[in-house]
Amino acid sequence: MGILTDDMKRVVREQRLGFIATVCPDGTPNLSPKGTTTVWDDDHLMFADIRSPETVLNLEHNAAVEVNVVDPLVRKGYRFKGHAEVHRTGEIFDRGCQLYREMGAASEIRAIVLIRVERALPLFSPAYDRGETESQIRERWRRYWRKLWDGEE
Repeated sequence: MGILTDDMKRVVREQRLGFIATVCPDGTPNLSPKGTTTVWDDDHLMFADIRSPETVLNLEHNAAVEVNVVDPLVRKGYRFKGHAEVHRTGEIFDRGCQLYREMGAASEIRAIVLIRVERALPLFSPAYDRGETESQIRERWRRYWRKLWDGEE
């Protein structure tokens, strides 16, 4: 059995947006959202390099990576720590591009970044510590987003 549980895979596939933390060559952190974050298999996540030159450069210099994926309505998700490999050609690149085409991606993919997950931990809002239920939190955030989208004051 792999490190990624069914719920982890569900959250990643539903949300698609992963925040990818890398280390710059000067040792400073870099955080970049990737709307192509998805599951490769039971032990790997991946994202497509569409417009990620700094993230990819960082990973080629230092493969350490953390990915955070959170459902913004229920304020739950996961953090995944591991190491990344950048693939610009070959079997992994071809398979990754095919997966994205099947998902409807139309952008040019420069590389497939495959992340071997070595550790996965849950993330959740402190609201759960106060005894709020998932449905209460979901409804509060739905109201918030509706108000924002509808332009109400």
